[in-house]
Amino acid sequence: MAPQLPSQNRAGPRLLQGDLSELSPAVRDFVEANVKLCQPEALHICDGSEEENRSVLAQLQEQGMIKKLTKYKNCWLARTDPRDVARVESKTVIVTQNEQDTVPSPRGGGVSQLGRWMSQEEFDKAVTLRFPGCMKGRTMYVIPYSMGPVGSPLSKIGVELTDSPYVVASMRVMTRMGKAVLTALGGGDFVRCLHSVGCPLPLKSPLVNNWPCNPELTLIGHIPDRRQIVSFGSGYGGNSLLGKKCFALRIASRIAKEEGWLAEHMLILGITNPAGQKKYMAAAFPSACGKTNLAMLSPALPGWKVECVGDDIAWMKFDDQGNLRAINPENGFFGVAPGTSVKTNPNAMETICKNTVFTNVAETSDGGVYWEGMDQALPEGVSVTSWKNLPWTPQDGEPCAHPNSRFCTPAGQCPIIDPQWESPEGVPIEAIIFGGRRPEGVPLVYEAFNWQHGVFVGAAMRSEATAAAEHRGKAIMNDPFAMRPFFGYNFGRYLSHWLSMADRPGARLPKIFHVNWFRKSTTGGFLWPGFGENIRVLDWMFRRLSGEAGAMPSAVGYLPCQGSLNLQGLGSSLDLEQLFGLDQAFWQKEVDDVRAYFDTQVNDDLPEEVARQLEMLQHRVRQL
Repeated sequence: MAPQLPSQNRAGPRLLQGDLSELSPAVRDFVEANVKLCQPEALHICDGSEEENRSVLAQLQEQGMIKKLTKYKNCWLARTDPRDVARVESKTVIVTQNEQDTVPSPRGGGVSQLGRWMSQEEFDKAVTLRFPGCMKGRTMYVIPYSMGPVGSPLSKIGVELTDSPYVVASMRVMTRMGKAVLTALGGGDFVRCLHSVGCPLPLKSPLVNNWPCNPELTLIGHIPDRRQIVSFGSGYGGNSLLGKKCFALRIASRIAKEEGWLAEHMLILGITNPAGQKKYMAAAFPSACGKTNLAMLSPALPGWKVECVGDDIAWMKFDDQGNLRAINPENGFFGVAPGTSVKTNPNAMETICKNTVFTNVAETSDGGVYWEGMDQALPEGVSVTSWKNLPWTPQDGEPCAHPNSRFCTPAGQCPIIDPQWESPEGVPIEAIIFGGRRPEGVPLVYEAFNWQHGVFVGAAMRSEATAAAEHRGKAIMNDPFAMRPFFGYNFGRYLSHWLSMADRPGARLPKIFHVNWFRKSTTGGFLWPGFGENIRVLDWMFRRLSGEAGAMPSAVGYLPCQGSLNLQGLGSSLDLEQLFGLDQAFWQKEVDDVRAYFDTQVNDDLPEEVARQLEMLQHRVRQL
């Protein structure tokens, strides 16, 4: 029976779908407690069916939150309030008993760059300020979802309560959602996720683009000790699809530390050479640094095949044979649209032509989508409406699509999805790749000397800032393991956890590499053609794993020997000296910058081994 609501003179919310009595006691208690807190008008327990999905999309269309894109099959466009367009790191917190459990103490005080902590008392006050009555007039949706294939020993289950039908439609794409999850859960434990756009009805002020949000009070909180995620005020992306960064990285990384595995911001790809041998690799890049493009690579070298397991998140655990096994815990791709084209990522372009929700891209008058870098000429007579819902021409001087506009599309539609992408036991990872946007100084590819050096390479990762969060400009930012916004606990302890993998009896540790597709010449052009040509770098890695490719030690790691990189067909314009050159002054500054970062941000929590690796790099740089 639905609970009585203290502020209403009737029984609790109307039950639109589902049966509370069929939920496990723990799930029912979670739902009923938050019904009492948020006071929704109606309750809908999601079953994940196609019929339900059609109904939710129709409701969103009726509310003006999405628009049908007639050029494609079952594709939709959402435009958000311009104040709600990205992850909000400054309002994203982790709640633990001790601040040191969440973030290292920055030397000299100040705010940590490695996450934000909030006390339980302060967080409880913030919740009390925001959530009572926040769903009045709205429907609370109960979304049971599995991160990873339902029933896999590597998977975990969450239940998200939300008042946003946009979140329901998106979570159906991004996770395995519905009745099967409740069956798999039984009476087991789950991550508790509460989300509200923070706009009870009737509205106090009109919506922008029919997009409910409350930017002034936005807060995204994680309570790892209680396995809880609480999000208020934003309806966008990782702020509201709580299975994504919130669960799959911040909460999962903490669970992984406790259980002895790794939850990482990494793509997973399968690569098969012309002889038919196949290997799997994982790669960590900051957002908008080509992760999805690499995950769906169309190889320029004949005979090679790349297949996609996942484009964003990897959960990895050693099996009984010592192999590091990985699953993609997601069910869809939430990719950055600008820059995606037939040239950069033909497989993504094919994937998104049906069953896709686009957010903050531009719209064409013939019912299609458009964005910067799409590299498709507009047909004559076709006009463009920008993400701000205004007429747009290339002469306007501002982008037609928001730089962090997205496509939310089912992974199973990808034409090169790996046959093992839903394997319950995961795929065996033989190489881990780190990388970022480094316009100068950092070579195209190098291999770490050993596992400990590889952990240091991940810890020292730096890249140009991206539009996926509220940063501005092209500053080089430290982004260790591409996890800087996503650590679920103290980064120093995270490094110790990674280092501890080498102590596991029988562990077959992957080789670790670093890549940089983005190095520029003195005249400002990219030195490496990138995209499909990146297979040449993967080819060298593949042969390094098989012991068939030459490498020479350098200050930063093993570089390809002369002739060991297959450059056939690239022509003579490639400047290998600039592409692989190690400038002593640049690398001395790199050492100084990384040391300053470790000293100020990680402070006493930096593992001795990582500090030792930095000193060894310093010594090698002096020999340049």
